[in-house]
Amino acid sequence: MTDRLSVRKTYKLYVGGAFPRSESGRSYAVNDAKGNFLANASRASRKDVRDAVVAARKAQAGWAARTAYNRGQILYRVAEMLEGRRDQFTEELRATGLAKNAARAEVDAAVDRWVWYAGWADKIAQVTGAANPVSGPFFNFSTPEPTGVVGVVAPDGPLLGLVSVLAPVVVTGNTAVVVAAEPAPLPAVTLGEVLATSDVPGGVINILTGHRAELAPWLASHMDVNGLDLTGAGEELAAECEKAAAENLKRVLRPAGNDWTADPGTVRMTTFLETKTVWHPVGV
Repeated sequence: MTDRLSVRKTYKLYVGGAFPRSESGRSYAVNDAKGNFLANASRASRKDVRDAVVAARKAQAGWAARTAYNRGQILYRVAEMLEGRRDQFTEELRATGLAKNAARAEVDAAVDRWVWYAGWADKIAQVTGAANPVSGPFFNFSTPEPTGVVGVVAPDGPLLGLVSVLAPVVVTGNTAVVVAAEPAPLPAVTLGEVLATSDVPGGVINILTGHRAELAPWLASHMDVNGLDLTGAGEELAAECEKAAAENLKRVLRPAGNDWTADPGTVRMTTFLETKTVWHPVGV
């Protein structure tokens, strides 16, 4: 027997490559599937959303300017590090109620999904770009470019779902502000720890924990956010965010019936791409 009190951990946010505390000073308890306390997670505020968007905007031009091959290398390194934390992610998923084998399978699927998207970094332009036939002495090319800063409301599938919505955003040169799964944010927090020690530049991915209903509307209405993935928002919240997003014509993805085990396809990448068409005179 001991009367020693355990030190309860309070996880921070991941913004701009650092781990700041929420400016609100608030946190909320994260429990396992049986209701037992696991840790405290920071409860982000509107100010934290603004700070994360500023960090994402600052990083976006540099991230987009990297070669597609280099982005693929960097994201593949993240997959290597996820693999190295396989046991930790498995235990965090077991706390959500998954059996050990199911948790292990989800971690493996998440790592494989990240590798899959990393492989698209230097290929997506070939699939979505085109050399267009035109009348006249010109070359006409259509090439994809990143939308910019994308807000992501992550689904409750705390690892495979998170990877499935985050990786396609950043692989094409966008930067992201993620609202983590509200009931099970620890895998997202651990992903932040992976990113902080990887080659991903600070600000490319920013992770906020807290209440979706409090954070998502501020992302939707922020005039420096260019796109919005509402996968993890419920019907009522998603409808509210879509209306706010219309103010600056954000690109909005609001898929229904997500099956994270299915072939992801390319739609999550192409949704947050813009097409630029260039005319060039043919030399004599």
